[in-house]
Formats: sequence, structure tokens, C-alpha cells
Amino acid sequence: MSQAIQKTLRDSAAMRWSALLLLALAMFCSYIFMDILSPIKDLMQETRGWDSTAFGTMQGSEVFLNVFAFFLIFAGIILDKMGVRFTAVLSAAVMLIGACIKWYAVSDSFIGSSLEVWFTQNLNYIPLFDELGVSPFYEGMPASAKFAACGFMIFGCGCEMAGITVSRGIVKWFKGREMALAMGSEMALARLGVATCMIFSPFFARLGGQVSVSRSVAFGVVLMCIALIMTIVYFVMDQKLDAQTGEAEEKDDPFKVSDLGKILTDSGFWLVALLCVLYYSAIFPFQKYAVNMLQCNLTLTAPAADSFWAQPDVTIVQYVIMLIVAAAGFASNFQKKLNMKYGLLGLSIVALITYCYMGYMRQSAESIFAVFPLLAVLITPILGSYVDHKGKAASMLILGSLLLIACHLTFAFVLPLFKESTVGGIIIAYVTILVLGSSFSLVPASLWPSVPKLVDAKVIGSAYALIFWIQNIGLWLFPLLIGKVLDATNPGVTDPTKFDYTAPLIMLACLGVAALVLGFVLKAVDRKKGIGLELPNIKE
Repeated sequence: MSQAIQKTLRDSAAMRWSALLLLALAMFCSYIFMDILSPIKDLMQETRGWDSTAFGTMQGSEVFLNVFAFFLIFAGIILDKMGVRFTAVLSAAVMLIGACIKWYAVSDSFIGSSLEVWFTQNLNYIPLFDELGVSPFYEGMPASAKFAACGFMIFGCGCEMAGITVSRGIVKWFKGREMALAMGSEMALARLGVATCMIFSPFFARLGGQVSVSRSVAFGVVLMCIALIMTIVYFVMDQKLDAQTGEAEEKDDPFKVSDLGKILTDSGFWLVALLCVLYYSAIFPFQKYAVNMLQCNLTLTAPAADSFWAQPDVTIVQYVIMLIVAAAGFASNFQKKLNMKYGLLGLSIVALITYCYMGYMRQSAESIFAVFPLLAVLITPILGSYVDHKGKAASMLILGSLLLIACHLTFAFVLPLFKESTVGGIIIAYVTILVLGSSFSLVPASLWPSVPKLVDAKVIGSAYALIFWIQNIGLWLFPLLIGKVLDATNPGVTDPTKFDYTAPLIMLACLGVAALVLGFVLKAVDRKKGIGLELPNIKE
């Protein structure tokens, strides 16, 4: 048999990176919808009556079924039994259904409907969950927030299923190759969804001079349709790969409940899982409040309605510049010619400065926070490649925790000191947000590629599912806690731009401290047991 016949799709760099692109684009769309209401928290309070507790409860509901109905565990079983391609399409379909429900909940059509009456009169008391203090609803919660929470729960089931599926898919296509680079690159592209959301959600909500929060959610629904298409195309590619290799994911190494014991009794696994929940709980819930936090800690004066900076077209220009920042910075990592490498890097830096200037001129909190993933896009390939060739994954997690602590404390204590300084406050905000985003890039580049070193390949889907389930406990709890802490520490405050965010930010910094401690413990365990977290992925 000739070598040409033996070559498979994943042996082709173009094909395996194309497969990665399809998965990353689907996650890009899901990241946009995940935070679609985050930059318009103030509008949700003004137009739908959602206070911080209602907003936080709805945001935390995304992972409620994953945590309390153990859906993520079932998702891992489905992934191990049915394979990557089936689970990818299923997850996208579930996300789309949940997105449509959430859109209807915040639409004008819901107001005055029989559904609104039903949700107003019901779900005010959930036996056992209320006693335990973990109910996704409460008496007095706006009906639109309750129904939106139901849709967000369904979306969350699909989103977290997609997360473990993408991780498993990357392992399938990149194992023994540039796996950390692939995982880091996927997350870098997906996190551009955060920036896209921050720019376009307020844009659609205020389009035409009339506020409509449902337009923002409708934008997200369209993107979820695109995500479904991406996963269907991936289905075809993955099917061709299995036909070439003779693999049959659905039949090889069937899932056994007893296999979970191997995962749960591993101390290294638990350290990684706890690191994950602490680190992600300090990032994702913060994203949901970050724009409002900036509105409360910066002096922002909207440009005159007839000025250039107030025109809707500026949003498009700003987004194009953002894409130039991301694309040029990302591409610079793959150039072998120094003049091309530094040329693209220089273009990225100039575009970033231009974007920041436009955000300052627009006096827009959502535009300012949109820089969050940009530095991550630039350095994630560097970090991923470093882990692939040099290792040091545990050390990177420690560094990420240190940066996380510094950023949240800066937001809590330094940024408020510059509230009266328009230029100084915005500069501090930009720098801190960029550093926070770069610290976040350390996680996918170092943590996720470490999981295959901890568990057998046949249960890796279940291992990712367990980590995601533990992570989801934090993602459910902390949006809710931030909302409750905000209301408790700001009694009588009705203006959504006047909240004091000091207490929630200190709470998030404490998560970083706990993650830092666990990072040192993980490094010690790795050195003692020889897990190999500090070793490179590619054996040269």
C-alpha cells in the first residue's frame, strides 16, 4: 500500500486545522450568545425591571441543569458512546432551542401573554431547592427573567456539551501533534465572541434610536443557526476521517460506570478540576457584570448625537479594526520570516491603539471591555506552542492565578481612585482588562491539554465532563452571588450606574488566591508522582 493511500485527513495540516476552525466557529457563536445580555444589564433593569439579583439569578441558570440534573455527566456518557460528530450536532441543536426560548422571553410579544401570567403566578417556590437555597427562581422574580432562565438552562446544556465535545474532537485530530496550540487557538477564536458580543449587543439594542433588548438576543439566535451549520459540516469531515482510519468511536471502548472510579480517585485530576472551577468562576461570572462595573467606576460622557463618534457606522469600523488586531497578532506567531513576523505584530499593535482611541472617543464601557480577549489572541499561540515543545503547564497556571488576583484588586481599589480622571481611568481599565484576558489564555493553553495525561483515552470524554460539571457549580453560584452581594452592599441604589463593586471584586480576587495555592500543590504533586504536567506534549 502506498504512502499516499495511508495518509489520512488528520495527517494533512490544512484538513485538521479546517476541522478545528469549524469547531471553533461554533464555539465563537455560542460565546456570543452566552453573554448576549451582559453589556446591556442597565437596559434590562430599565426596560424589563431586572434588578441585580434577578439578572444574576438568570445568568447563573445557564448551568443549573448541568449541575443539579447532572446533565454534563450524561453528556460525557453520550460523547463516549456516540462519538464527537453526533454530539457536536446534538449540542448545537440544543443550544439553538434554548436560544429561541430566551429570545421570546425578552421580546415584546411575551409582555401581556398568557405565558407571562403563568410565570408570574408560578415557580415562586420550588420544594427542596428553596430550602437548600439553590432554586433558579424566587418569589418576585420578573416573569421574563424566569422564562429566560428556562431557555438559558437548555442553552447551557448544549453549550457545555459542546465544550467537552470540542475538547475531545481536538484530542482526536491533534493527539501527538500540536495539541496545546490547537486548544489555545480554538479558545482564542472562541473568545473573540466575547468582544463581538460586547460591541454588537448594545449596537442592536439601540439600533435606530429605539431601545429593544430582544434585537440583541435575536442576533444571537441567528448566530446559533450558523453554529449548527458548522457542526453539520464537521460531521461530514469527521465521518470521512473514521472511514479512512477504520475507527468506530461508537463501538470501541464502551463507557462503563466503573471507569469513573479511576478518574475520581486520582488526586491530580481533582487538583486540575478544582483549579478549573476557581479560575473560571473568577472570569466568566465577572464578564457578565464587567460592563456595568466599568459604567460605575468610570466617568463616561456620551458624545453629542450629531457627532461622528455617535454614529452607528462607527461600531462596524471599530469591529473591523478589532479583527485586524486579532488576525494580524495571531498570524504573526506563524511567520518564519522576521520582517513578516514583526510587520504583522506592528500592524496588530497599531490597530489595537487605534481601537482603544476609538473606544475612548465613544465613551463606551462595552467598547472598553471588548479588548478583553485581544491580547489573549496574540499570546495564546505562543503559550500553546511553548507547552507543546517545552512544557511547564503547572507553572503557567500559577502565573495565571497571580495575574487574576492583581487584576481584580486593581478593579476594586485602583480604578475607583481615577473616577474623576477621564483619561487616567480609561487607560487603567484598558491595561487591566488586557492583562486579565492574557491571564485567561494561560488556562486553555496549559490546563486542558493536561487532562489526557491524567486519564485513560477511553474515558477522556467523561473526564472532561466531570471537570466541566465541577466548573459549572462555580458558574452557577457566582453570578448569583455577585448579584446578591451587589444588592446587599448597595441598599436603596436604583441607578444601575451607581453601584459599588468593591465587595464582589474582593470575592473574585479570593478565588484567585485559592487557585494560586492549588497551583503550587498541583506542581508539587506532579513532581512527586511524575504525572508529566511540566513535560512537553510533543516528544522530540
